[in-house]
Amino acid sequence: MPRHPIRFGVCLPQHGSTWDDAVKVAQACDRLGYDSVWAVDHFFGIPDATQPIHEGWTEVTALAALTERVRLGHLVLCVSYRHPAVLAKMAATLDHVSNGRFILGMGAGWHQQEYTAYGLPFPSIGTRLKELDESLTILRKMWTEEPATFFGEQFHIEDAWCRPRPVQEPHPPILVGGTGERVLLRIVAEHANVWNNLGWAHRDLPKKLDVLRAHCDHVKRDFDTIEISQQTLGAIAETEAEAQRATEAICAELPFLSGGADLNITGTPEQCVERVRKSVAMGATSFVISFGRNPRIETLELFAERVMPAFR
Repeated sequence: MPRHPIRFGVCLPQHGSTWDDAVKVAQACDRLGYDSVWAVDHFFGIPDATQPIHEGWTEVTALAALTERVRLGHLVLCVSYRHPAVLAKMAATLDHVSNGRFILGMGAGWHQQEYTAYGLPFPSIGTRLKELDESLTILRKMWTEEPATFFGEQFHIEDAWCRPRPVQEPHPPILVGGTGERVLLRIVAEHANVWNNLGWAHRDLPKKLDVLRAHCDHVKRDFDTIEISQQTLGAIAETEAEAQRATEAICAELPFLSGGADLNITGTPEQCVERVRKSVAMGATSFVISFGRNPRIETLELFAERVMPAFR
């Protein structure tokens, strides 16, 4: 049996879509029983920088006021874009706006073109990982200590207050996304409630879980307290022919999220159930699914009605 309930999240429309598209998908997920919805933290389209895209923090905050049940987060916030003390205050406020439904997703950042275009320093990956480690330390201190003080190599705070504190106790869940085994998974072991494995590394999940378990042992953390989230592609249709066309379309649109033809959650409802079971057997306990840049509501309905009940 999985260590945690099996959860299903959906990537929201942002690239080349309208605000109305985002609202429709978020509210459909809220109504259909999905566990979470997620926005990316990018300033322009990827790989096409000219493609319009909504800013993720603003989008999620607005959707928090337009939904009632579904949890909300970012996959993932770039550590370099917001000072951690300011982010702690923003997150505490969003936790109140959402009535305790916010998940804080963080990562080390990677898209150098974006940094350069917006005039932001792009330090080495080693420095960015130090920033991530220190940021998560500051976030947790700001949410649980009054006042909070921390002096690190990258950031410092002194007698910093965060009132009101978040709704969730002791604080909103922290998700860390990434695949680096030596440093990033050690950061997960020390700070995270959820680790999200990137889509392209889906096949490597069992190996990475062994590494994460070793890091947990080293820092004396119970490995079973960490929820394992797998980013993946999704495509579903009633017949095999329709499902094959949908699968080909999503793999062409988002090839960098594909973990392999036998692991993407694609196919007929019955085939999708088997794909989910295969990933659960590998160690995944939740899924963040991209059904395309702008998912069809009918697709979300079919998945919710025919796949999700097998895991509830």
